[in-house]
Amino acid sequence: MGIMNQWISRLTPGRKPMEDYSMNEYRHMYRLKYYILAALLVLAAMGSLQIGLFDPIALIHRSFIISVLPATDLGMGVIYQRPQVFLGGVLIALLFIALILANRQYPRFWCRALCPLGAMLGMMSLGSVYRIRRDVDKCTDCNKCLRGCQGACAPHGALRIAECHVCMNCIEDCPEDALTFGAPEARSSIHAPLDVNRRRVMETMVAAGVLYPMMKSSLTGETAAHAAVIRPPGSLPEPDFLRRCIKCAMCMRACPTNVLQPALLEAGFEGLWTPLLINQIGWCESHCVMCGQVCPTGAIKPLTVQQRAGTPGKTPPMKLGTAFYDRGRCLPWAMNVECIVCEEVCPTSPKAIWFEVKEIKNRDGSTRKLKMPYVDPKLCIGCGICENKCPVRDKAAIRVTSVGETRSKTNQMLLGK
Repeated sequence: MGIMNQWISRLTPGRKPMEDYSMNEYRHMYRLKYYILAALLVLAAMGSLQIGLFDPIALIHRSFIISVLPATDLGMGVIYQRPQVFLGGVLIALLFIALILANRQYPRFWCRALCPLGAMLGMMSLGSVYRIRRDVDKCTDCNKCLRGCQGACAPHGALRIAECHVCMNCIEDCPEDALTFGAPEARSSIHAPLDVNRRRVMETMVAAGVLYPMMKSSLTGETAAHAAVIRPPGSLPEPDFLRRCIKCAMCMRACPTNVLQPALLEAGFEGLWTPLLINQIGWCESHCVMCGQVCPTGAIKPLTVQQRAGTPGKTPPMKLGTAFYDRGRCLPWAMNVECIVCEEVCPTSPKAIWFEVKEIKNRDGSTRKLKMPYVDPKLCIGCGICENKCPVRDKAAIRVTSVGETRSKTNQMLLGK
């Protein structure tokens, strides 16, 4: 992320040295990252992990996986075996482009103004003994140290140690050798304190505290489930999942069928950009455990294929949800048209979809036998391949919801033994 910021900020053609000086001056807008850090820490302390919205590693992974790589590979087939589609990809792309282009006006805009990781590291550096020092007797106020400054830390004046990246560019650019790195000396200039407004910090923390119960009151909180929120296999129970997921999209990158998608508001604001299954786009391979292998935080537990599939007679297979028929749209039920696609693609053994042969009456009064499909909820694992392959394309006649999922003890409809 830092490399991209630096590269884009250098693309402005015909920029003169004096413009570099003015662009690298400290601005009060750079306080914003400390307020973002304060809000994220309050939410984390209360049990809502939203660090992934602004963490630079999660942000760069999410932006590339959901936007940059699919757009780059469109029609080429070099990165992916088939075209990748992600819901909300345009929004994530626009945010990423805006952050990158902001460097044309404010160099290293992300690092200087928004990055909470940089704010935390800056605050920790306030107690450092060894830092950039300016000899006030040698300094001629030429301001040449500003041109290569990476952090806008004002090395020509009262250096702002919390903003300093310790890149040493100012030491190299100083023609008078007035800048050094080391312990303080008698002629060293004083350093500026952390530039934050205490009242704004308190207001930010109070606002974050007010936001927390609003996020927890969503439909997918600890007391309720939502049909559309189907999590990857091995996911922790929803409250624990939301406390761990950093929205990095690594599981979406590893998914071979593109079924994992970034959530918008299906799981409430707290679940923004967390992974969920959209079966109209793909399906969950019944023996795939890749998402748990790449999850960096344990929000999706690493599973073996045997753990996912279960052991006959001993442990049941892992369930993501349960499929239901919409008889008003199912071809055999609604239109007396023979269709067995869902049963053919069902991966369980024995199959969770079964038929009952019934005698029906045609429009002309004649009769014939037709297979009417049913779902056995004890065998259905909620993989979604039946929904994905259903010939009723706009809104499938068989759809998977989260009820019956293994990870939840309350989102159930059948009594266990």
